[in-house]
Amino acid sequence: MFERLEQTEARYEELTQALALPETMSDSAKFQRTAKAHSEIAPIVEKYREYKDLTRGISESKAMLASETDLDMRAYAEEELAKLEPRVGAVQEELKVLLLPKDPNDEKNVVLEIRAGTGGDESTLFVAEVFRMYNRYAEMHKWKVEVLSTSESGVGGLKEVIALIEGDRVYSRLKYESGVHRVQRVPATEQQGRVHTSAITVAVLPEAEDVDVKIEAKDLRIDTFCSSGPGGQSVNTTYSAVRITHMKSRCRNSRTPSLKNASRWSARETVPRRSALTTSRRTGLRIIASASPSTSLTR
Repeated sequence: MFERLEQTEARYEELTQALALPETMSDSAKFQRTAKAHSEIAPIVEKYREYKDLTRGISESKAMLASETDLDMRAYAEEELAKLEPRVGAVQEELKVLLLPKDPNDEKNVVLEIRAGTGGDESTLFVAEVFRMYNRYAEMHKWKVEVLSTSESGVGGLKEVIALIEGDRVYSRLKYESGVHRVQRVPATEQQGRVHTSAITVAVLPEAEDVDVKIEAKDLRIDTFCSSGPGGQSVNTTYSAVRITHMKSRCRNSRTPSLKNASRWSARETVPRRSALTTSRRTGLRIIASASPSTSLTR
């Protein structure tokens, strides 16, 4: 254990020096990575240095007892030993806890999803109250809360709310909040004083890291179809249905525009070269799709 602690302390000193280098300070991304790594091991190093101070103090007090003849000095050394020795065991146990393997997601931001369950309007009021509670908790820890989407109910509650919470070790503090939350009370919507039971679901998801996926035009197969049916104006003569298949993964995406817009779609039209970039904060998947000028896309 102590060999690992020595290595961690040496790594801490390297990161401290790296933070002061001009090349690190000029590169914001590198500076953030270095500062994050530095802060992750700082609690371990601080606790290890406290442990070393305690053991050094105990050794000095024992040496004083062995060599000192003055009664006052010996009494002082005995008093110091009585203070330091009980703390050594406690600090050593804390070090063991700090060295345990950590969840790799603990440092990440979270996507918080709260949805109403059983209970009707009362459950939507409960969703609003629970979300307000998490907002106050985030304020207390100086986290940033960004509401991504909400769905309100007719009584002033929330059917659903999705928010991104950013800050220091957010997932490590909120990951155990996931699950079903239940409340039994007389709700504001109750006129006869009866106790209602309402339930909501809370999902805490670690924010995914961005991943670039490049889709080449040669890997796509684009099929166009006429609408099927008993007939009607332009039903069987317009290529208004499109199906795109990624050949390597066999993933498909289809679209059929409304009939009034079908005249703008043509099987012969060629789409100019373009790149489409989409990003999901929940999945972290960023797709870069490029289509060549020769790709026939029915639009």
